[in-house]
Amino acid sequence: METLSDINMSTTENITTCANCGKGEEAGINLKACTACKLVKYCNRDCQIAHRTQHKKACKIRAKEIHDEKLFKQPPPLEDCPICFVRLPEMITGRTYMVCCGKNICNGCCHGYQSRATKEEHDVCPFCRTPPPFRDRLKRYNKRSEMNDPIAICNLACYYKLGHYGLQQDHAKALELWQRAGELGSADAYSSIGNVYHTGDSVAVDIKKAIHYWELAAMKGQVDARHNLGVDAREKGNIDRALKHFMIAVKDGSSYSLKSIKRMYENGDATKDVYNEALQCYQVYLGEIKSDQRDEAAAAFVDGDGKYY
Repeated sequence: METLSDINMSTTENITTCANCGKGEEAGINLKACTACKLVKYCNRDCQIAHRTQHKKACKIRAKEIHDEKLFKQPPPLEDCPICFVRLPEMITGRTYMVCCGKNICNGCCHGYQSRATKEEHDVCPFCRTPPPFRDRLKRYNKRSEMNDPIAICNLACYYKLGHYGLQQDHAKALELWQRAGELGSADAYSSIGNVYHTGDSVAVDIKKAIHYWELAAMKGQVDARHNLGVDAREKGNIDRALKHFMIAVKDGSSYSLKSIKRMYENGDATKDVYNEALQCYQVYLGEIKSDQRDEAAAAFVDGDGKYY
């Protein structure tokens, strides 16, 4: 693959002349960098257009490199649970969103509060002590949505998609809300849009769009989207790219990606060292989210006693 060094183009940020006409900043010209690659500067759009043929190849190469640098950067973990201050599980099954206060609470703290609460207190929010929504659930979600809460907007989109809580099923409304939630920071919303375009659920199948939205979600830390990118890369025969995606997902707790790396190791597509590293990273993640209350909550769900609103 051709690289920037092959093209012999500078990547320094101290460029002071227009790549097309050669006029410099010393003449008082306000040069602007190419927004895609940051490799060159131009004094105006006409110069940028005139230089496009010469610059196009280098621009595409560097733009892809910049994209991959962002894509394969380990995203920051979720915030800590606001009650126990232990890292929240990345998987949504380990935490509960409270629409009353907009907080994500780990299921361990939900279970711990309920196990100590009186009968009257049992079903209130463990953080703000607000009673559960029940009949006014949609009213609370709409209120949180008006406050630009991305999680509330994302969940509301899911209710429109499925027709839950008395809402008329509306796929277009769901996509609109997911898009808004994604722009406000919801990785789950972008992942959902990617899933819709991948399966063709209410829209035409568009794998390119699916990959685009999965990438947006993965860069924000959505592990399922990251795993999907790994699967896509593996199916296309790009083993190195697939392993990068799977390893990032494993560090954020994806057991599916860990299993994928194991299968790749068994098939000769990954080394033993890579598989061992994945196992170690997964154990580190489990250690970071572990608490006695969370173990008790998990056991309660297995026994059928878990009940969080």
